[in-house]
Amino acid sequence: MVSQVNGDDIRRFVVLGGRQLGTFLAVFALSALLSSCAGLSGGSPALAAKKAIEACDPFMGDWRGGWKLHDESESGPLVAHVIALGKGTYQAKFFPEFDTREQPTLVLEGRREGRVARFNGRSAQGDAGAEYEVQAVIERDTFSGTLKGDIIGEFSMSKTIRLSPTLGGVPPTGAVVLFDGKGFDQWEPTDKKPPVKPVQWKRAKGGAMEVKKGAGSIVTKKKFTDFKLHLEFRTPFMPEQRGQARGNSGVYLQGRYEVQILDSYGLEGLDNECGGIYTVGAPLVNVCSPPMQWQTYDITFTAPRFDGAGAKTQDAVVTIVHNGVTIHDRLKISKPTGGALDDRVAEPGGIYLQDHGNPVQFRNIWLVEL
Repeated sequence: MVSQVNGDDIRRFVVLGGRQLGTFLAVFALSALLSSCAGLSGGSPALAAKKAIEACDPFMGDWRGGWKLHDESESGPLVAHVIALGKGTYQAKFFPEFDTREQPTLVLEGRREGRVARFNGRSAQGDAGAEYEVQAVIERDTFSGTLKGDIIGEFSMSKTIRLSPTLGGVPPTGAVVLFDGKGFDQWEPTDKKPPVKPVQWKRAKGGAMEVKKGAGSIVTKKKFTDFKLHLEFRTPFMPEQRGQARGNSGVYLQGRYEVQILDSYGLEGLDNECGGIYTVGAPLVNVCSPPMQWQTYDITFTAPRFDGAGAKTQDAVVTIVHNGVTIHDRLKISKPTGGALDDRVAEPGGIYLQDHGNPVQFRNIWLVEL
């Protein structure tokens, strides 16, 4: 992700201490907790995202700052994902930087206590196996903590909203606009059994559509071969759910090749998580945003090729940019993934959005044929 908005000037951080550390803790209290997750908009995209996240949970989200040792001999950058797990519990994962395949330097469990959230833990991940205890709190937009033991230090972070640089992308001249918030004219149900009903998904605030549980998946009426697709999506806040039950949907290219949509915020980034292509490839890095924040997929798809006798000469190829970061680079897909509408891979196909029973939202969907 490129565009970032910090709650406070990072230079004010009383950065924490640790030594190549690998041990910190996260928790923070933002402004007042709002009463509803849905329907928030207005102001800048960063402000709208912040409000939508905080309306669901005041401690969830990305944090950025730094650490230092008390003797000021060492210091460095620090970021964290704070993941809401339901019933006032949290997990905080710490890294030197965002968007990395590296394992977290520290994972701490936390619990809400009124207007603050507290985390504590012990680590032995220093350069020479140093042991130290970590205590931290998120309060008034600041996530700070101390390290005490073989090393002594502190850290401080502020909430940061990291927006996709392609959020709100405008369709270029000649693009096929598939959804602009005005209706479902370009879509039809995937279930063609008579009597065929019109699309039953919900129209949501802010020019979005929302999956209606049980209403079935939808697909574009028009079919495509090679294309560049722009799509924006938002996963719901379902903190007590886990795995595939947490904000699940998917976008199928040509109705055959699924790019997974899931609330995978803070997870490892597997082939069945957000940005993954089932059984084919995990994303190069997990750049999933917190639930209730709008995200983007920018997908370049080349259909498989066949010779005059109908023999395949080239697999389907896809490049996927998630929130401005390339997570698949010319990945070959040899066959349709699970849940495909058909296996007629030599024919054009539509863009298919999956009803997996969760209220995932979509908006600003357009496509340029190549």
